[in-house]
Formats: sequence, structure tokens, C-alpha cells
Amino acid sequence: QVQLVESGGGSVQAGGSLTLSCAASERTLSPYHMGWFRQVPGKELEFVGAIRRSSDSTYYADSVEGRFSISRDNAKSTLFLHMISLKPEDSAVYYCVARVAYQGDSYYYSASDYTYWGQGTQVTVSS
Repeated sequence: QVQLVESGGGSVQAGGSLTLSCAASERTLSPYHMGWFRQVPGKELEFVGAIRRSSDSTYYADSVEGRFSISRDNAKSTLFLHMISLKPEDSAVYYCVARVAYQGDSYYYSASDYTYWGQGTQVTVSS
């Protein structure tokens, strides 16, 4: 059972930047396909982006493409979400997610594709 703990959330003005971290309980992240979702109260979970195990390639939702980037440090078992040019509409609770990635690792955009979830961290962007 992988445990994920997010940190780094907070309040920032529009145009600012923030980096979220996700610490995993596993010794290494290398077996996992990992990503980030976000949710605004009363709305559905929204895919933000993810990083594939097989190639470390990343992919993102159109709404954050070019502003957000994901990286990970497998040795430190930590996933990062680097956010720049933040907008008020980026305000949400951000969740770190993971799934075991087997051979033929694909692209996973649905919340149901991910097995492990963190508790979430709040990001508030003021105009």
C-alpha cells in the first residue's frame, strides 16, 4: 500500500508560482506511473498531468499545458508539480496520485485509473 503525502500548497497572487511536493512511502517511485488531479468544491476531479514510468515522459491537461510541469526524484521518492503563471481558476485542492505501471505503460487521464491517492493540498490563487 503506497502512502502519498502532499505539501507545498498555499496562497499566491495571480501570475505567481508554486511547487507542490508529494512524498511516497515506497523506497523508490520507479515502478509507478504518477500524476496530479485537482478539485474545486462542487465540481468533478480534473486531471492536471502525469509522468509515465517507462520513459519519464510527461503529459498535461490543455488548461495547464505550458504553465505546469511534473518531475520526480525516484531516489527520494518524491513527485513535484511546478506551477507558474498561476490563475485564479487554478485554485483547487491538488491531489497526488499513483498506479503501478506494467509493461506497455500508457496514458491515464481518468481518476479511476489511479489506485493510490494523497490527502490533498489547497492552492488558492487571488486576483
